Amino acid sequence: MGIIICKDKNELGEKASKQGASAIRDAITKNGKANIIVATGASQFEMLGNLVKEDIQWNKVTAFHLDEYVGIPITHPASFRLYLWKRFVSNLPFPLQGFYYINAEHNPGQECKKLNEIIVNYPIDVAFIGIGENGHLAFNDPPCNMETEEPYIIVTLDEACRKQQLGEGWFKTFEDVPKQAVSMSMKHILKSKKIICSVPDKRKAKAVRDAFNGPVSVNVPASFLQTHDNADIYLDTDSASLLK
Repeated sequence: MGIIICKDKNELGEKASKQGASAIRDAITKNGKANIIVATGASQFEMLGNLVKEDIQWNKVTAFHLDEYVGIPITHPASFRLYLWKRFVSNLPFPLQGFYYINAEHNPGQECKKLNEIIVNYPIDVAFIGIGENGHLAFNDPPCNMETEEPYIIVTLDEACRKQQLGEGWFKTFEDVPKQAVSMSMKHILKSKKIICSVPDKRKAKAVRDAFNGPVSVNVPASFLQTHDNADIYLDTDSASLLK
């Protein structure tokens, strides 16, 4: 695991995207294709804005969606499917080989089953992820489930996670924030060959400190990045401000 501290979120987004793009190109050169995971949220704005400009053979890339709320349609402003269409897919110069969105609007259990049968055939070359204010990866809130072997699972969101979604402006009231989501599991995220983790902003400083200055613990899901031998964590001076 490596930690790269940038002067601000713009530099963070540029550097993280360049390294991620390089890893995608390497996978295409080696295997003729690449499989990636794409995250959402405010922490990914700058990284995705730069990634879509990279010179990549996107028609040789298959992407998977990291997580999605249960019960909201793609037309909802907080839908991560909508986010990824607006900020990633629609900005590419030509279509991906494939993109497997999570549709958890009506039958999340069936959606997990469907995606689990698909993703086992696509070992992940590069995972673009972030860290939540409560230390979660994807929607694996503390204490995270490190037992399941299922790639996608239904999870219950804790109060801190739901408050973050409200604070970022995705919902009008706390009561509007869904209580459940479909999330890629911790074990499956950690199976990725390369992890690019983008974590800007002061509000993430405590989570960053707990994840990388403390022990590996299910109570700080992001701490498991310490166990990955090819994960790079991109911080800005604000998010890195509490690191020793």
